[in-house]
Amino acid sequence: MTNPQATAGRDVIDVLTSDHREVEALFVELESRQGTPEHRRQLADVVIAELVRHSVAEEAYVYPAARKALPDGDQVADHEISEHSEAERTMKELESADPTDPRFDQILAHLTSTIRHHVQEEEADLFPRLRAAVAHEELVELAEKVEATKKIAPTRPHPAAPDHPPANKLLAPGTGLIDRMRDALSGRPTSREELREKQRH
Repeated sequence: MTNPQATAGRDVIDVLTSDHREVEALFVELESRQGTPEHRRQLADVVIAELVRHSVAEEAYVYPAARKALPDGDQVADHEISEHSEAERTMKELESADPTDPRFDQILAHLTSTIRHHVQEEEADLFPRLRAAVAHEELVELAEKVEATKKIAPTRPHPAAPDHPPANKLLAPGTGLIDRMRDALSGRPTSREELREKQRH
């Protein structure tokens, strides 16, 4: 269960915007090209995990809310999902790229520009419209659902996985469990905290 203090009063837009800032900070660090190739590989893995969890949660709860609340909700949600699909294919490529290969930075540049465009669109258009169209209580409830989903969501890209309810909601926890087992066995970090922990040892 999510910590009530952590989400008290925060609505889903606050949670998603905070995710956006976290990913942007990771992008900036990767773009600085500082650190060992191993560190950059781990940073990229954390970016991928953060983006996958965020996308899965949006597709499970935020886009269905947009479909219901906005007159052009279907169009908006379909557009956002197609951008997620493109980003997921790029993340799949980044996942297997060696950080010493020039392609690593090319793939990363493509991913950052795709995600920055997506974030800018959501924050300028979708988020304000959702706040205006959906009751505050419902947005707070969605925040709790999004936080709970991120805990069980996959941490690796699965471009072929379903991205619409109900199939995505049914399959995500199982895929997430397998991903987390693979992460644990390979020592792959999926959050900034885990990355810091690895650096301490």
